[in-house]
Amino acid sequence: MFTKNINENNRQSWLKKIISNLPDGTRILDAGAGELKNKKYCKHLNYVAQDFCEYKGVQNATISDGLQNKSWDTSKIDLVSDICNIPAVDESFDSILCSEVLEHIPEPTHVLDEFARLLKPGGKLILTAPFASIVHMAPYYYSSGFSRYWYEYHLKKRGFKIIELTPNGDWFSYVEQEITRLGSMERELGNRIWPLAYLYSLLSVMYFKLRGSKRAYNHACFGWHCVAEKI
Repeated sequence: MFTKNINENNRQSWLKKIISNLPDGTRILDAGAGELKNKKYCKHLNYVAQDFCEYKGVQNATISDGLQNKSWDTSKIDLVSDICNIPAVDESFDSILCSEVLEHIPEPTHVLDEFARLLKPGGKLILTAPFASIVHMAPYYYSSGFSRYWYEYHLKKRGFKIIELTPNGDWFSYVEQEITRLGSMERELGNRIWPLAYLYSLLSVMYFKLRGSKRAYNHACFGWHCVAEKI
């Protein structure tokens, strides 16, 4: 009823801006592309999609399963492979996009190694991953908490220079979004006082509208948006 998706809206707006500014005709790899959500931003590019294509969605998922999609169509993926072992030659892409994928990889630093192999010198790496998220697409969910320091340490170690590192929301944004889930969560759990949870959510939305614009980026956020260049 009151659920917001501040995280998704902010991220998609940022991705559209960044991808739209990539040079026409250059070759981009969308790694972990899933249902090709970001392909619409790549019409001016030579677009290649990769995914492991093992997640199929979960029918009749319950709250104990975390957030799940009832179905998941990866039939239009170009390269079906492990993201840490993509069948493409060295330095064959001008840019790589990897959005909301790292949390689904058991060893996410190995992904950065593969991207360093696949990108041309001067190529752009576009990354987003959650700093704070609830479980989704289980059992293919392994970690969260990708802080700015994770990007700064691991990208530098692999020969990347960070061009942009921008927080998606802040601690207050995260709390606001999750509070709006309260009513639906309580209702799904069968808690008889779920109508009070919706009322609490409504009052909270009013609070966030009135609290002003002071932010707390370094306490928490939805995640960091990163653009890095291969040196």
